[in-house]
Amino acid sequence: MDNTEEHRINLRLPAELYQAVDVLRSEGGIKRSVNSWVAEAIQEKIQKETQPRNQPTHQSGRPFFEFFAGGGMARAGLGDGWHCAFANDFDAMKAQVYRKNWNGGHEFVLDDVNNITTAQLPGHPELVWASFPCQDLSLAGNYKGIGDKESDKQTRSGTFWPFWRLMRTLIQEDRAPSLIVLENVYGALTSHQGKDFAAICTSFTDAGYRIGALVVDAKHFVPQSRQRVFFIGVHPSVDIPASLLCDHANGPWHPAALQKAYSQLSAATQANWLWWQLPLPQQKVTPFAKVIEENPDSVVWHSPEETARILSLMAPLHMKKVEEAKQAKTKMVGGVYRRTRIENGIRQQRAEVRFDDIAGCLRTPSGGSSRQIILVVEGSHVRSRLLSTREAARLMGLPDSYCLPEKYNDAYHVAGDGVVVPVVGHLTKHIFNPVLDTIQVAHMKETGNEVTA
Repeated sequence: MDNTEEHRINLRLPAELYQAVDVLRSEGGIKRSVNSWVAEAIQEKIQKETQPRNQPTHQSGRPFFEFFAGGGMARAGLGDGWHCAFANDFDAMKAQVYRKNWNGGHEFVLDDVNNITTAQLPGHPELVWASFPCQDLSLAGNYKGIGDKESDKQTRSGTFWPFWRLMRTLIQEDRAPSLIVLENVYGALTSHQGKDFAAICTSFTDAGYRIGALVVDAKHFVPQSRQRVFFIGVHPSVDIPASLLCDHANGPWHPAALQKAYSQLSAATQANWLWWQLPLPQQKVTPFAKVIEENPDSVVWHSPEETARILSLMAPLHMKKVEEAKQAKTKMVGGVYRRTRIENGIRQQRAEVRFDDIAGCLRTPSGGSSRQIILVVEGSHVRSRLLSTREAARLMGLPDSYCLPEKYNDAYHVAGDGVVVPVVGHLTKHIFNPVLDTIQVAHMKETGNEVTA
């Protein structure tokens, strides 16, 4: 007889969390009871939080942590030469997506970053990635910014601060990452007149890191216009190859807005600044029309009446673009967003289209206007519909094998909140791996092992 003492507890779950539990407990074809699943989840959390912090990893590849992980798109970009030792997000839906795509995601911890401690972070990561929330660095969050690190009121983008406290603690524990990489929207350069950018950069230099930033537009890799700022911090013990740096801003990665933000940094931060050298990608970008599905599963084509209504929202400039597309001798695909414009002092809803073979920037589906519509023009025949979820995933560089949620808004949210996979791959090939390779070479020299080219 099992004499193990048991205790009964009452547990109230929000509807969204209960729904997530209901889905997860049915995976694998065996539907477990809610009580059984919750007990297993608690046991898994206990095991993770009580495991030794510096336990050796048995997986191959460079260890890294992914914060604000979403569906694991930074992980997808880093590739097979890396091993994710820890991932975190607070969104239950995204946790499901992550686990479906990454072998169960046993390294994933579903929790608010404010609650994470370094006791949950295993080993010594070579790289830490954080795509912290962008809402408050853009119009969507009224440019509230990252806030003050000591403030009791935390903005969504202000979750940078609890993340950074974890980094400072790792440093104190002699587990400092060689590279810390942040990714966020273009507004990170100008939020609060550049003060948020300065606060982030100063956090790096105060911790002893050298820091540099690049602005990368995804249109160089996928048919989507999507500018993002990448902060790349390097531990002071790392010798950066000279070929990765330039002594001044140059190329498309250092636009005027970045140069202005840099000019407002303190002298101490500027003294530890890095102008990263990054080549342009050589591969040809797939045209927007090539990612479009003829028979999508997640959306339906609009009725002729709905298409006509969308066209009626276009100003003359944009209707002219449609008429020009009709004259083309090939199928033309345009991306459409609805905007509110002030015309003659009156707010007008407008539909605006582009036929430059590049989609507009994917955004999270907080409202109807944020969902991108496509317009397909073949001669005089014009059709319209929402961008499908698979097309959204393709615009982020995800393979068709990537599992998306069934609900449209959920799938679009995962894509719109993510980082473009080929961009991460390009940074990995041309910056991350070369920087970390120098550490490996230095270690081999110290231990007397042969170094081969």
